[in-house]
Amino acid sequence: MTCCGEYQVSEDPAQRQWRPILYRKCTDIPWLVLFFLFWSGLMFISGYALMAGAAERLVFGYDSYGNVCGRKNSPISNAPFSGKDMTNRKHVFFLNSCNLEFKDLKVNSLALCVSSCPQEQLTSLQALELFAKNNGSQLCVYKMNYTEYTNHPKASEWCPVLPVPPSKSFPLFNRCVPQNPECYNRFASVLIDVVNEMDFFHRILSGIMAGRDNVIGLSILAVALSAVMVILFRYISTLLIHIFITLLTFGLLFVSGVLWWLYYDHINDISYELETEKENAKFLLGFSIISTLGSIVLLILIFMLRKRIQMTIHLFQVASTFISHIPFLLLQPLWTLLILLFYWILWVAVLLSMGTSGSAQVSSGGEVEYKPLAGIRYMWWYHLFGLVWTSEFFLACQHIVISGATVTWYFHRDKKTVKHPILSSMSLLFWYHLGTAVVGSFLLPLVKIPNIILMYLSQLLNKKDNVCTRCTSQCCFCCFRCYEKCLRSLNQNAYTATVINGTPLCTSAREAYSLMVKNPPCITLLKCSGVFLIFLGKVFVVCFTVFGGLMAFNYHRELHVWAIPLLLVAFFAFLVAHSFLSLFESVVQCLLLCYTIDIETNDGSSEKPYFMDQDLMALIHQNSSDPEMLKNGPLPNGEEGTELRPIARAD
Repeated sequence: MTCCGEYQVSEDPAQRQWRPILYRKCTDIPWLVLFFLFWSGLMFISGYALMAGAAERLVFGYDSYGNVCGRKNSPISNAPFSGKDMTNRKHVFFLNSCNLEFKDLKVNSLALCVSSCPQEQLTSLQALELFAKNNGSQLCVYKMNYTEYTNHPKASEWCPVLPVPPSKSFPLFNRCVPQNPECYNRFASVLIDVVNEMDFFHRILSGIMAGRDNVIGLSILAVALSAVMVILFRYISTLLIHIFITLLTFGLLFVSGVLWWLYYDHINDISYELETEKENAKFLLGFSIISTLGSIVLLILIFMLRKRIQMTIHLFQVASTFISHIPFLLLQPLWTLLILLFYWILWVAVLLSMGTSGSAQVSSGGEVEYKPLAGIRYMWWYHLFGLVWTSEFFLACQHIVISGATVTWYFHRDKKTVKHPILSSMSLLFWYHLGTAVVGSFLLPLVKIPNIILMYLSQLLNKKDNVCTRCTSQCCFCCFRCYEKCLRSLNQNAYTATVINGTPLCTSAREAYSLMVKNPPCITLLKCSGVFLIFLGKVFVVCFTVFGGLMAFNYHRELHVWAIPLLLVAFFAFLVAHSFLSLFESVVQCLLLCYTIDIETNDGSSEKPYFMDQDLMALIHQNSSDPEMLKNGPLPNGEEGTELRPIARAD
């Protein structure tokens, strides 16, 4: 199979047969080339950042000679005391911790990596020697052995200022913090200045590194919750749906309440000195407002959905029955998740390296300072856009694979003859339609929110007929005219049309949309109800992951921006849930489009029988008979209520 196969598809949309074709050509090649060039830029940035950066310096700290504490280091040119193995020296100790000053972005005291902080006050050089002998922690510069502490002529210069106060390791940055009140106040003041002088980007990276264990744990929680949601939709029932909606309602209200409580706690904290604390409070205020407004909107929509719950359950039961015929479809979200996790880990590593990229400069005394590389750090917007686009690309590939398998199964008369539908769909994707996945992953997320707003306004105005609504309809028509013509047709049905007809994304979207508008409103509402229920499943995963994050991140919140890592976790949780639950979303939308094609091209006669099975027939007929949804008259039923007739063509 090659990219140069014969293209046996009519260019006239009216002559489309709407059946999976055997011979295709590559679609949306310019977008594939653009994506390749974009990724070339990402690879350049990633390689340069990984070579020049050292994310470990943010959290573990480093001494005055360029060694990261707690790590094995590489030597730095012209720095004689660099490149030491500090695996057993995990704490940063300042030789003059009681008289620190912070000037010109630099602390005025030498810093060393030590094995442990002094637990009691050391008043003499003999006490320093005894402490080093008993604890294996040398508090003087590396060029001195602890046996020379009492007789070396420069011991007073190369050893800490006496007396050395008792210290304890600070829980975040592993610094030895003096416990004496007078020394602690001075040290804390300088440390606050150091943290506040760090730019916002560095404080975010510090928060990510400091909470890395929480981030990993919350990601695992998101995967577990997503798996639970897949099981819920796979074995859906009325009882399970009501339990799910009850838990979601409780979660939305509880998370909003906790966010407001944490914001109140932050603004009333007596230690409200750090810039990071102020930033956390600002983010919490924003999160609280967004969470509250979002919860109100979702609860209103859930209340409006209550009349469609039973019909939506039947739709998912039909989708679950279909998935049971191709059980390996359940593994597709798992493969996608593994690819996404690998990419996310690489993305975070590059992000951390971008924030710490710098060139080492050695002074005359052998001390090392790192000069930031400002240019590479400002490329993080490019890197962030790469995260969104690439993640959407992987999800688009998954949707095309699932759509291809669904189409292959649906349009076969003898289902038993279908072999390897998933592998066949993967083959079509990789040989012909990667460009379509690229353009779809770029355009579809941009038009999703306007599409939802326009659809809601259209349904709302159609329910009322008066002068006001007619005027509003005309205004909306003028405002959205360009959107209506160019963007409204861009939805996931375009992938399915591409799999069937082998056409580019925009052509597929336009033709699939023109086909779907011939449906009675009940089909559109059925699809919207199913998509909304899946969206609630994603919100459920994000809601309870955020709740776990609020509990985990809030314990050590003093010196890092933990609100941003929490937002990052919420974003990852949504992508994980979207990866899992898009299986049902893809199957539902693909089945309804295939139903539309079936009705459009067949009439149920012996010459042109329908491809659909009895369950889908019964669902559509039952939904079409709903008095509230019946707009164009009932679809007539034949024997046993499963006979359907084709939908009338639009004039």
